[in-house]
This record gives sequence, C-alpha cells and structure tokens, in this order.
Amino acid sequence: MAEGRVPAERRRRRPTKGGVVLSTELIVDRALSLVGQHGPDALSVRRLGAALGCDPSAVYRYFHSTDDLLLAVADRLIGESLDGFAPGDDWVAGLREMAHRIHRCYLAHPRIAALAAYRVTRRAHEFRAVDTGIGLLRRAGFDEAAAVRHYAAFVDTVLGHAALDAAHLALAPERRAADDAAWAEAYRSVPVEEYPQLAAVRDELPLMASGYGSFELALELLLGALEAKAPPPTNSR
Repeated sequence: MAEGRVPAERRRRRPTKGGVVLSTELIVDRALSLVGQHGPDALSVRRLGAALGCDPSAVYRYFHSTDDLLLAVADRLIGESLDGFAPGDDWVAGLREMAHRIHRCYLAHPRIAALAAYRVTRRAHEFRAVDTGIGLLRRAGFDEAAAVRHYAAFVDTVLGHAALDAAHLALAPERRAADDAAWAEAYRSVPVEEYPQLAAVRDELPLMASGYGSFELALELLLGALEAKAPPPTNSR
C-alpha cells in the first residue's frame, strides 16, 4: 500500500453523529482552519474530531497519522498556489510567477507554512509543481541533471523566504513590531569602535526589516543567475 493512502473500504461514507459526511478534503479543510486559528499545536486528532463532530478515531480511516495529515495539508498549499497557473513560452516569467504564487500562498497560511515548507508531500500537487518547474528549466535548455539541480536551488530559495516571511507574519503584532523597530533603534546605538561597518550603514539598516523586498531581491538575483547560465538558444533553419 502506498504511503499516505488509506484503502477506500476503510473510509466512512455515513454521516457522523453531527450530520457530517467525512472526506479527505473536508478533514484537510478543518485542519487548515484549526491551525490558522490556534497554531500548529491544534493539528491533533482529538481537536479535529471535535471540530468535525466525529469520534477522533474516524480520522484514521482517511489518514494513517497526524504526520500523514500534515503532508496532505502541505500538498493543499501547493495546489492552492498553482491553481490556474499556466506558464507561457517565457521560462523566466514562468518561474517568477510560480515563485510569487508560492510566496503569496504561504503568507495566506502563515501558521502552517513553517511546518509545510520543508516536507516532501509525495502527492499530486507536489508532483505537478516539480514537473512544471523542471519543465520550465528544460525549456531554457538545461540538461536533465542541471534542470533538477537548478530547480532544487530555485524552490528551496522560494520556500525558505516564504517560510521565513510567514513565520514573521505569524508573530504576535507587538513582537513583530519590536523586531522591525530594532533595525532603526537598537542597531543605531551600537558602539562605532566595535561595529564600524554597522555604523557606516546605520541609516540604511531599516531596510533589513520585514516587508522591504528581500524575497523579491533574492528571486531576481537567482533568476538572473539562471538566465546567465542557460545555454544559448540554437538557431533553427
């Protein structure tokens, strides 16, 4: 039996006591909602059972474990990010749009992003994302090995920034404000003798705060490097 799949005969099609007909999609919906409201610790079978109005053990008819469910939730985020995505002939534009879609989706679900970013879901949406990204790089002229290596660098960069920005967004507002303010306040007061480079750029250090486009800059640097490394197009006769 493939990992992450529960046989259909084990799945409940009768309504629960609360009148709910369970499905994998409904369970993932509720899991996303619970984590969004209460944080990662809410991803438990007990809380899911309460939210769904069913015995917690019923969840195991659809998922082998809470980790199996987490992978399904992570795959849902990938699916949301790719919904309606149809890259054109410009492979650089395609990668750029793909990156922006992933980043936006993770910021829309900041409390699940850090849990999902580093997992391999082994599910349909992830298969499509990897196939699409590698396809764009092969369209650029990279051979098979180079396309895989460059896609790994691309997606790890995007997911890393997405998870970092989402984690910052998930902070309590006062903590987020204090972290951002530190670049304009605490860093301005460091001794010049000990930190001469910080003193030299102190007026620019607020750019280190969140929301100043670190993701955009990193993405454009990476895309520029990929474009520079891409094999020259062959002229067809």
